[in-house]
Amino acid sequence: MVTFSYKILLIIDQAFLREREREMEKKSPTCIATLRAALRLTFIVVFLGYLMIWIVMPTHKYRQNWWPSIQKKADSTYFGLQGVRLLIYVLPVLFMAVLGGLYLHLGNNLHDDINFESNGKKHHMELWKRPMLVKGPLGIVSGIELTLLVMFMALLVWSFSTYLHNIFGLIIPAKLLERKEQEWQAKLNFVALMLGVTGNIGLAFLFFPVTRGSSLLPLFGLTSEASIKYHIWLGHIVMVLFTAHGLLYFVYWGSTNRISEVLKWQETRIANVPGEVSLLAGLALWATTHPRIRLKMFELFFYTHYLYILFMVFYLFHVGFTYACFMLPGFYLFLVDRYLRFLQSRQSVRLVSARILPCETVELNFSKTPSLKYNPTSIIFINVPSISKLQWHPFTINSNSNLEAENLSIVIKGEGSWSKKLYHMLSSPSSLERLEISVEGPYGPATTHFLRHDTIVMVSGGSGITPFISIIRELIFTSAILELKTPRVVLICAFKHSSELTMLDLLLPISGTSSAAPHLQLKIEAYVTREKEHTTDHSKLLQAIWFKPHPRDAPISAVLGPNCWLWLAAIISSSFISFLILIGIITRYYIYPIDHDTYRVYSLSLRTVLNILVFCISIAVTASAAVLWNKKQIAQKSKQFENVEGTTPTDSTTINADRELESLPSQSLMQATKVHYGERPDLKRLLLECSKGSDVGVLVCGPRNMRHEVATICSSISADNMHFELISFNW
Repeated sequence: MVTFSYKILLIIDQAFLREREREMEKKSPTCIATLRAALRLTFIVVFLGYLMIWIVMPTHKYRQNWWPSIQKKADSTYFGLQGVRLLIYVLPVLFMAVLGGLYLHLGNNLHDDINFESNGKKHHMELWKRPMLVKGPLGIVSGIELTLLVMFMALLVWSFSTYLHNIFGLIIPAKLLERKEQEWQAKLNFVALMLGVTGNIGLAFLFFPVTRGSSLLPLFGLTSEASIKYHIWLGHIVMVLFTAHGLLYFVYWGSTNRISEVLKWQETRIANVPGEVSLLAGLALWATTHPRIRLKMFELFFYTHYLYILFMVFYLFHVGFTYACFMLPGFYLFLVDRYLRFLQSRQSVRLVSARILPCETVELNFSKTPSLKYNPTSIIFINVPSISKLQWHPFTINSNSNLEAENLSIVIKGEGSWSKKLYHMLSSPSSLERLEISVEGPYGPATTHFLRHDTIVMVSGGSGITPFISIIRELIFTSAILELKTPRVVLICAFKHSSELTMLDLLLPISGTSSAAPHLQLKIEAYVTREKEHTTDHSKLLQAIWFKPHPRDAPISAVLGPNCWLWLAAIISSSFISFLILIGIITRYYIYPIDHDTYRVYSLSLRTVLNILVFCISIAVTASAAVLWNKKQIAQKSKQFENVEGTTPTDSTTINADRELESLPSQSLMQATKVHYGERPDLKRLLLECSKGSDVGVLVCGPRNMRHEVATICSSISADNMHFELISFNW
């Protein structure tokens, strides 16, 4: 009787809790939105303050009045001058990164509100996002990008000219006689010095675009793969300034008969030898970024890029860790991300199956944890040790985490040596029971925004269709499952050969339902440019391979679990606090007594080594602890899921591949597809036809000429209602 009463009370209590949860769910979106608005406002204030530091830093007022006052008030026996620079240059950026992590974590609870904006919503920034420059060394550049680039160049010119103006006024004839220098030689010395100081501004921002799991880039509507061009711009600027800095110093030393300075490694000030090593490493890295080398000898480009380690380490030895606080925030966030990627790549993932297409294209289907969510156009990096243990290649995810909760798919077209080896390995008669693969990612946009348009026109060339597969699957989910209104979709795809038309079969998942397609207004215009008629019976050539599970393989999961943004914010904050505590103790009880000894001064190089070690140890310990904790939680949830649902079949022969392929809703696709042979698409006519009386989002992914042509059309006066977006993975 007591047990029965207890159960009744428990049921009543659970019903009450569920009712409370429903009430909280109704209130929570408003509270979360308010909190996100407060975080966003705080971020903007701190960001503007950080930018103001860079603007006022070269001024006489800052260097002669404000900086000495700040240094005097903040100086301590625990951090010294380094503490002041950490406070001014490092803390604001890491604080913004933590705010960004919290902001994005809260946004996960407002997923629907973010991703499914009303189609009629107008965006005042669209005019600024239109292409302003199409052809040229910068590629396709929007109005916002061009404005920011001009502002950044203005900051460099302002800093360089202001530094020189102030420092030239300090040239005293008496000191010139004492140093046995002429006035032009002294000015040459200062010009060389200020070129290096100005180059530090570019270096401070260099690593932000290549931080794949950044919590800052999504706040600006950016992704790491779309920001690569900013990294390229900054890299060129940095290397031009640093190269000029080094060459002018060689000229200065030669003109003053002090060429022996080249071989000096000073212990208490700027060290010349590390600077020269750093510059040589940077020049070797820079040389291989030339487009011809990068495209034709990608492996050389890829491997020489690891010279950034030498470049950064010897840069720190060159200027000292204290001065390097200028560029520390971006590099710090990059190291956190890089170490997390390293931890994720140690685990082999389970490859479930592969679909082989006759156009030397393969679709790989991986197992993933249901909690792993990603948005359309996301990418993932994969490594196949049997082909190369060092090479990592990015590929677009064509699956949808809403439609396919336990599977993740990518499409790989055999265009390079690595991808061709993979295709031949999978298509060879000798069947593989297992293929060892490691992954990093996925990485992609924090939100999807294409649903705001009335019409979406997607223009692709060859394998450029792959990011659009994920978008179409997201629209299928939105229309068929959520029963929300979706834009009209027009897919314009160009292929060289008719065998490549088989890529259209990947538009729907292998387990897709034929009822999904009628809910989506889809029109496909396919062009086969090098053939006059259909020459390939691709339905007979499509193959499926199933792999046996291996105990060492695990489903793909987020390295920091479902609450990755919250964990990332915790890692950034806790690792930096650990760094401050450890370096404060070392400075107070070890370095400080030596520096204040009458006969000894602690070496600048040894101080840099200690800071680097503590720097890396703090990141490694906190990140490893977070990853291990999340890995344990994921393993427990997976075990519970297996106990409830049962295990998956382990014998690959129990799955009939032909039956799975027959389930494809090919009839629905055939009705929506019109194939044109022996011609190229008239993009201007097609785009203008779609633009009549509607808000059109134009997405393009394909060869360079196609991207330029579409950008030119969208930037024309006659297409004022077209909103251009480039999806490019050409690194």
